[in-house]
Amino acid sequence: MTKDKCVGICKVGEKGQIVIPKEIRDMFNINPGDSVIVLSDKDKGIAILKADIMDNFADKILKK
Repeated sequence: MTKDKCVGICKVGEKGQIVIPKEIRDMFNINPGDSVIVLSDKDKGIAILKADIMDNFADKILKK
């Protein structure tokens, strides 16, 4: 792990749940109770974003 990059491995549980590795949660300040957005593209893969990123994006779009 570097300051800007990290690789983690998650196992999918019986209910389809994963645990985001601690190093990555710390890097993105993801805490219990936070929401994440899961984006997917069958060819490109899966991305997980912290939901407050969308709040910031919406604020920029709707800014007067």
